[in-house]
Amino acid sequence: MWSNAEWAAEAKRVLRAEMVRRGVTYEELAKKLAEIGVEQSPPSLRMTINRGRFRAMLLLQCLTAMRCRSLRITDREEDE
Repeated sequence: MWSNAEWAAEAKRVLRAEMVRRGVTYEELAKKLAEIGVEQSPPSLRMTINRGRFRAMLLLQCLTAMRCRSLRITDREEDE
């Protein structure tokens, strides 16, 4: 069973991996979010994402803004 800290780290990892995969910086993500009507400053995004404790709504907004259409979430047991 995962701890809350492990879940937060996984949320951060998933979102950061998609940003890296697409070559999107925090500044670019903030602009992409603004294009879909979500106002977030780059420093605020950086702090929120790095903390790993953000709402599912923000995750979906970020993925949508980056035009991510699918995610691969692995089973923890597969990784061990």
